[in-house]
Amino acid sequence: MTTERVRRARWPWVLLIVVLVLAVLVVAAELVARTVLPGIARGIVIEQLDLPADQQLDVDASGILLPQLIGGRLDQLHLSTDSVTIGGISGAADVTAEGVPLSGGDLSDARGTVRVDAEQFTTLVTASDLPIDSVEFAEPDVTVSGSLAVFGISLPIALTVTPGADAGALLLTPVSLQVAGATLNAQQVADRFGSIAEQLTETQRICIADQLPAGLTMTDLMVDDDEVVVDIQVDGAIVTDEKLQENGVCP
Repeated sequence: MTTERVRRARWPWVLLIVVLVLAVLVVAAELVARTVLPGIARGIVIEQLDLPADQQLDVDASGILLPQLIGGRLDQLHLSTDSVTIGGISGAADVTAEGVPLSGGDLSDARGTVRVDAEQFTTLVTASDLPIDSVEFAEPDVTVSGSLAVFGISLPIALTVTPGADAGALLLTPVSLQVAGATLNAQQVADRFGSIAEQLTETQRICIADQLPAGLTMTDLMVDDDEVVVDIQVDGAIVTDEKLQENGVCP
């Protein structure tokens, strides 16, 4: 066999070995990227939102990372934590960001959910005109209990409302009312207590912008078992605009 024929016979094997080596290197690089990237992303989020350094935060990127890293933008980044305090609200958060620039810049889109317990929900609704001492969940509604002063007499009340959201505000729509143990409808409340009890029969619209970063907008809210699930839309500029990272204001 001539030298030229030997070279030709070896060439496919050499090519195969090169391809295999490249494949191994690509896989190794992908694994390294998946190992290193979550820590980097976690650090950026913690710094931007001014969270504690030891904040528990799970990070996961979707798709094959190497092309995304080369392009300088991640297609999708999923962030989750069992407990975080953002603005004035504490709860479990789950957020998905899309179009995440690696060299700085705005996100293309981001949205997620925050789950809060009865205590945190009570903090949210204390800005309403309702007399609230305690809160109980009974999916899909919430019952707030307190007392109402009528002609110098304090009457115990329990108002059941359906929570919701509209244009970033928290809505509480009355369903039923118990006064001193007796269940009354809206007309009966008006007949017995007049304008004093108007707040108990009308939908309450509560601004909570001052308890959330300006870059977060509440889009929906519902009761799920013993928690309230708050859907949020995130302004993509929150990572670069410090004003969006600060709590908003109520009109």
